[in-house]
Amino acid sequence: MIYYLISLLIIALDQWTKWLIVKHMELRESFSVIGDFFHITSHRNTGAAFGILPNQRWFFLIATVIVVVGISIYMRKVIRENKRLLPFALSLLLGGALGNFIDRAVSGEVVDFLDFTFRFNWFGNPVVYPFPIFNVADSAIVIGVILILLDSLLEWRRERKGQTDEVQS
Repeated sequence: MIYYLISLLIIALDQWTKWLIVKHMELRESFSVIGDFFHITSHRNTGAAFGILPNQRWFFLIATVIVVVGISIYMRKVIRENKRLLPFALSLLLGGALGNFIDRAVSGEVVDFLDFTFRFNWFGNPVVYPFPIFNVADSAIVIGVILILLDSLLEWRRERKGQTDEVQS
C-alpha cells in the first residue's frame, strides 16, 4: 500500500507544481533560479520525452493506460516477493506516468518548466547544451528507470554470487 501512496505523492507534487506554473507564469516566460544554469520556464509539450512524436495525444493516452496496468500488475507481484527497491522504482514510474497522463487527458499537452543549460569547454571550445525542459513527473520516471536498472544489476550480482558459492562448495 505504501508504494501506491508514493505514486499518489508524485502525482500530487507534479500536478501542484504544474498548476503553479500555469497560474503564475505566461507561456515561454522564464526566470533564473541559479544564474544561466537553472531557470523556471513555462513550456508546453505535445509529444513525449524531448518533444518526440508531437501531437500524438491518443497514442500517448492509450500507451499510458497499457503501461499503468502493466506496472500495477507487476508491482503487486514484486511486493508479494518482499522486494523493496523494485516496487519503489515502479511507484515512481506509476506516479510519473499518471502525472503526465492527466495533463494529456485534460489539455492535450504536458506542462514542463525545469530548464537547465550546461556550459563547458570541450577541447578549448565553449559548448552550450540546453537540456530539454522537463517536469516532476519526468524526473520520477527517469529516477524510476535508473532504480530498475540498479535493481537488475544488484539481482544479477546476487545470482552470480550464488552460482560462485555453489561452485566452491
